[in-house]
Amino acid sequence: MRIAYFDCFSGISGDMCLGALISAGVDFALLKEELAKLPVTGYDLRCEKEKRNGIACVNIFVGLLEADQPARRLADILQIIAGSGLPAEVKDKSKDVFIRLAAAEAAIHDTTPDHIHFHEVGAVDAIVDVAGTVLGLHLLGVERVYASPLPMGKGFIKCQHGVIPSPAPATLEILHNVPVYGTGIAGELVTPTGAALLSVLADAFIDLPPMTMEKVGYGAGKRVMEHPNLLRLIVGECCGAETQIPIPRHGDHNREHHHAHPRDYKMAHTHTHEHKHGHVCHSHQHERGHGPDHCGGLYAGGEEHEHQHTRDHDHESSHGHPHEKSE
Repeated sequence: MRIAYFDCFSGISGDMCLGALISAGVDFALLKEELAKLPVTGYDLRCEKEKRNGIACVNIFVGLLEADQPARRLADILQIIAGSGLPAEVKDKSKDVFIRLAAAEAAIHDTTPDHIHFHEVGAVDAIVDVAGTVLGLHLLGVERVYASPLPMGKGFIKCQHGVIPSPAPATLEILHNVPVYGTGIAGELVTPTGAALLSVLADAFIDLPPMTMEKVGYGAGKRVMEHPNLLRLIVGECCGAETQIPIPRHGDHNREHHHAHPRDYKMAHTHTHEHKHGHVCHSHQHERGHGPDHCGGLYAGGEEHEHQHTRDHDHESSHGHPHEKSE
């Protein structure tokens, strides 16, 4: 069984995921060709090879070619994904991520997910990052995903509506029951999109599991820091039935929000991840219940709040003074 491990020593964001996937062997031309099946236009996706602290990595850029992008709500995003020519599994999991994000933002703003309003640029950026990440794992033939515990920054983040604490409230809302730790680093390390991707895709948050490594990729964050600001992705084969990987419960999404959610959207907390311990590569059972109507989450503000984070890799952070976003 092929597995993937996200080593998030410097956090995670949507564009870092894409960079790590391409660095690990996803064909960039094929990825662009497949993403073109999304009914979204007016953007340009490009990648650049760089070195951070001497480590070769890939930096992904999503550029807006058309300034006039329509404002989008959650239903619009789900319709875009559903109407694409992407594989069914990719569509379902991508929708899950957006619903998860929308549920988190709705909880923060005391509204409902159908009132979440996505900033024009942020919506395009997030659609490409989310669908591209899920698609990239699909193209690599990954059957199971694991991730490290997640590092948290501190201080403040400057966004479209002012200054908010780091980690962003939406990020923490998404990461209930996920292991996190403080770093003392000023700024944002884990973005809402990065958090939502892992909360949907990862079977467990653990140390590197026993595996035969085949590919290792590094995705660059936008901020150049003293330490290598990279996301490491390790892909390989599970070592076999003789190896047991403990699977801690991480996503008990049966939490009750005080919001009434639209009947059309079954939120993340309406299904349970069941993990039965054993030889994970062969007998681990994970009942995700993923489907077109199941959980996920997006990236936005409240009722008439625009999408709180304008771009997944544009945030500014401050700890006494503004910094670039900590990706």
